[in-house]
Amino acid sequence: MKKYFVLLAALLVFGTGFSGVHAHTTVEVGSYEIEVGWQDEPPVVGILNAITIDIREPNEETGAYKNISNGFRSMDATVMSGGASKVLDVNSDPSPGHYYAKIIPTKIGSMEVKVKGDLNGTPVDVIVPIEDVESTSVLDFPPSSSSASGQEIGALKNALTSLQKDVSNIKSNVGDVSLTSDGISIESAYNFGVFGLSLGAAAVIIAIIAMLRRK
Repeated sequence: MKKYFVLLAALLVFGTGFSGVHAHTTVEVGSYEIEVGWQDEPPVVGILNAITIDIREPNEETGAYKNISNGFRSMDATVMSGGASKVLDVNSDPSPGHYYAKIIPTKIGSMEVKVKGDLNGTPVDVIVPIEDVESTSVLDFPPSSSSASGQEIGALKNALTSLQKDVSNIKSNVGDVSLTSDGISIESAYNFGVFGLSLGAAAVIIAIIAMLRRK
């Protein structure tokens, strides 16, 4: 039982210490490289942007990668945020191998792009994280009090999202663990972990409310 409490303690300490910030991300599928990201970074909520997708294959003569055309002839790209998803209208850039889909992000937070289909005979089914969408306060200068409040609220939303992910991870791990030899259910360890995460969320909320009151 002790090792489960150690695991939960590690999740509480480290699970919410890192944010999911990404620039362009490249994944390998067979001999191909697929790079996904935003056209304008950082992406800002409510402002027109585009998700870019570059597809490359190795050049047998030079050994370097070269961009390929007609990459989305038999593929689709879907952007996902939380439980929402949208099939992207992918367009070809004038430069071969470069593709884009215009989009206006409507909420801050993390997004992922799923690319699926057939790429010249190679099956593709990958999910690629892209850079988090920011509030408009990142563009404000000089910053106003409302901009500062927006940053703090955004930090609160990101912290709560991270906490929710940690709870889900703990719950899924608990489902695979049987009772201990002394008959104590691992459910108590799960409840302990959720309680700790709840305390962390409460601390974040109290801290942000205090900052807002000072302003």
